[in-house]
Amino acid sequence: MKKKILIISGGISKERIISLETGKQVAKELKKNNYLVKTCEPDKNLLSTIKKFKPNCIFNALHGQFGEDGYIQTILEIIGIPYTHSGVIASAKAMDKEISKKIFLKNKILTPKYFIYKFNKTNKELINFVKKKFNFPVVIKPINEGSSVNVYICSQNNLLKRLKILKDYKKVMIEQFIPGREIQSAIIGKKKLGAIELKPKRKFYDYQAKYNSNAKTEHIIPVDLPKKKYKALMNITLKAHNLMGCRGVTRSDFKYYKGKFYLLEINTQPGMTNLSLVPEISAYIGINFINLIKLILKDASIDK
Repeated sequence: MKKKILIISGGISKERIISLETGKQVAKELKKNNYLVKTCEPDKNLLSTIKKFKPNCIFNALHGQFGEDGYIQTILEIIGIPYTHSGVIASAKAMDKEISKKIFLKNKILTPKYFIYKFNKTNKELINFVKKKFNFPVVIKPINEGSSVNVYICSQNNLLKRLKILKDYKKVMIEQFIPGREIQSAIIGKKKLGAIELKPKRKFYDYQAKYNSNAKTEHIIPVDLPKKKYKALMNITLKAHNLMGCRGVTRSDFKYYKGKFYLLEINTQPGMTNLSLVPEISAYIGINFINLIKLILKDASIDK
């Protein structure tokens, strides 16, 4: 087992705080288990830090843009030290919601209907287009953010107001809203870890529901599903993981409605905080936090 671990956390994305917490939790656990650990930012000092520390493996604890979209992965490939989670291409594909959707649809994985909006219609044209496409409510989201950052469920009355918040993105996804149960499932390597159901007190499982302990989201495990349905869920999860070419751990987000699973997205670098779902799923099947980290480290590699 690799003993000298460099953890990269923080970064410049909107998920910086969560990334720092993930890095902190992983470092604490590794140190308790006699690993030599150093934590650093992905800044101008990164290369010199790697050169001086000479890690056996890099634990990528970054979230969001520049951390799980293939950017940092490209740098780590050039350096040539094994790193955790998915590689360059898999990370880029999974982070881009438009590319992900196309892969899901091409491979007959059910996902909500959508279109990409480039802020190129009048207000009236947009409203009429949405009504024709799939009607209200709809979900709007950036193409390349994680942790439900700037994701909104919109009625006809507040769609235009919400879109103004996202105008700096240049283009966004407008997606059919699927009601029903929120279920998330996880893979490690080629192993099906399991699933968890979420009942947020908020409108949906948004950023606050994920990371604010006061949001009081109810976590339900095991998920109350018939055996055949649960098996189908985990099969779809593994299929999506493999289609993207992912490695290490991934978490897939689903809506379950009228007996069907709708895959919303696949996350290549799920959080590892005390509120995160993958550690909770793992603990339920008897894999404690340090052993989960070890499994992630075991799957570390470079794409070359």
